[in-house]
Amino acid sequence: MPEICLFAGTAEGRRLTAFLEKQDAALTVCVASEYGSQLLDEVGNFSLSSKRLSAEEIFELLQTRHFDLVIDATHPYAAAVTENIADACRKTGTEYLRLLRETSRTTEAAVTVPDITAAVEFLNTTEGNILLTTGAKNLGEFAVLRNFPERVWARVLPMKASLEACEAAGVKPSHIFAMQGPFSEEMNLAALRSIRAAWLVTKDTGETGGFDAKVTAAKKAGAGLLVIGRPSHEEGYSEAKLISLLCERFGFFRVPKVTVVGIGPGAQAQMTRAAWQAIEAADCLIGAGRMLAAAIPGRRPCLEAIAPEAIMEHIHSHPEYRSFAVLMSGDSGFYSGTRRLLPLLKDCETEVLPGISSLSYLCAKLGTDYEEIRTISLHGRSAAFLQVLKREKRTFLLTGGENSVNAVCRKLIDAGLGEFRLTVGERLSYPDEQIRKGSPRELLDGTFDPLSVVLVENDAPAQVVTHGLPDEAFDRESGSKGVIPMTKSEIRSVCLSKLALTEDALCWDIGCGTGSVAVEMALQAKKGRVCAIDIDPAAAELTAKNAARFACDNLSVTLGAAPEACAALPTPTHVFIGGSSGNLREIIRTLFERKAPMRITAAAVTLDSVAELTDISESFPFAETEAVMIQTARAKKAGSHRLMLGGNPVYIFTMCISGKDE
Repeated sequence: MPEICLFAGTAEGRRLTAFLEKQDAALTVCVASEYGSQLLDEVGNFSLSSKRLSAEEIFELLQTRHFDLVIDATHPYAAAVTENIADACRKTGTEYLRLLRETSRTTEAAVTVPDITAAVEFLNTTEGNILLTTGAKNLGEFAVLRNFPERVWARVLPMKASLEACEAAGVKPSHIFAMQGPFSEEMNLAALRSIRAAWLVTKDTGETGGFDAKVTAAKKAGAGLLVIGRPSHEEGYSEAKLISLLCERFGFFRVPKVTVVGIGPGAQAQMTRAAWQAIEAADCLIGAGRMLAAAIPGRRPCLEAIAPEAIMEHIHSHPEYRSFAVLMSGDSGFYSGTRRLLPLLKDCETEVLPGISSLSYLCAKLGTDYEEIRTISLHGRSAAFLQVLKREKRTFLLTGGENSVNAVCRKLIDAGLGEFRLTVGERLSYPDEQIRKGSPRELLDGTFDPLSVVLVENDAPAQVVTHGLPDEAFDRESGSKGVIPMTKSEIRSVCLSKLALTEDALCWDIGCGTGSVAVEMALQAKKGRVCAIDIDPAAAELTAKNAARFACDNLSVTLGAAPEACAALPTPTHVFIGGSSGNLREIIRTLFERKAPMRITAAAVTLDSVAELTDISESFPFAETEAVMIQTARAKKAGSHRLMLGGNPVYIFTMCISGKDE
């Protein structure tokens, strides 16, 4: 069993202590104060020295104990202590490793000085209040600053010695922030604003010491940033590298076990036995605040995080914990962050535990099944859902953010769907759980929990799934150039067939006119998005009107001439060109410049357009081209007879771009 001496006193030192005390090693931890020892109380069993050691005392400790290894994890600005430890190791022949805190990338707006003397000289050339975050030890050196008692506020540790140092330096009691860090951006910002600080003075404490949070807070508060540079360049290892070395040398474990736990709707009574056992067994819990509050056994460390990247960062930055339980609301496989998280944890031992979803819980409460219910998450998403609700008998919505229950009700009413039946579940599984029923009109003005769920029931879902709506289904109006053009039903149907739309297609309708093609695109690509473009304001307005008529919330309209008006639009997978305003070749060239696979269909009536499309289909490197001509005729009654009145022949060109460099 190796004997290791760790000189701690920093956040990294505390984490390293927590890591080492779980290993098969005899550990002695040295901190400089009783306060430092209190921060280690809940870590575990090890030998502890909690007084400031002189150079002679450090030498005597190492000579007496014959440690296999000494680790120096003292503060990067404690240069004298580091030199004493290193010198004692040299004299006793003890192996020495220095844990280094990475330096921060100082912003260009910061003023960097080498030491406190230079900091005072600089501050004497400035005006305004100052927040010192450099600790209590060097307050006396700042006391010579011009108008020190009035200008300076000091943030120090909540210790008697710190308060005595403030008093000795002449810091007013009302100018003292006695707090333990590191601090978040919000806390720094609050402190700066409370004193109307003109300057924030800090050392380069690295991200671990909260330096980045100080930088962003100073910027938001409009305060200058004065950074005192580190004493000297040091040789050593980052925290992760040092732990890696220890694992390689002594066989310490370092692969964390991560259990992703579906905790159900929220209340402990709805957690599975396996979920609770995983929570009990974990060294550390990670999750959103409300989930931690529901699952926390108060004796366990917790880290609040929601984004998969933040969760991964927490796991990898806390090697002192052997196992983690990542809490996921509801079922870990139902609109959960699990899918995005797992690929980030390839170097961990992972396990996923399911939970009771809000869907299964609500349906159980209602005494109904959920075999054929369509599910959509609107929580933090901008999903289009009206078309789904029109086509499905029952749809389950996870609401949240801008897509609240009230917003859903408003959209349904505006789309003429105000008679649907809704069941709203709030705070499911909690003591204040509520389940309310009503129509969108009846529920519109209600007050609902932000994370409610909604079961939408439609007794008469739309049955038609093919395209080819009758022309009479669309509003027709006149614009500045006469009647706004519309691609007629039969031609529209063939064009849409040639486009071969998918449910998640991202479509452009260039020269949208009445919007008949755009609307049919939106109805077919119900999981996708349609961007309609027209240079005529009347046409753009009419397209938007027809989109609302058919509840196409996945259709947006852009006013302008293509291709310029398309510059900010997302790259399409399918494009219909019904009108180009003479810019057809430029439009095609712009589509090629997107370097993405797409299918293009263009309709032409005039021989000039046919000739141009023929030339384009042959001169551009399409992966596939096709041209067909169709002519339709409709019966019309003339007296006692019916005549077939023929329409103009229409030429339909279909062209495919591979998306590869040609």
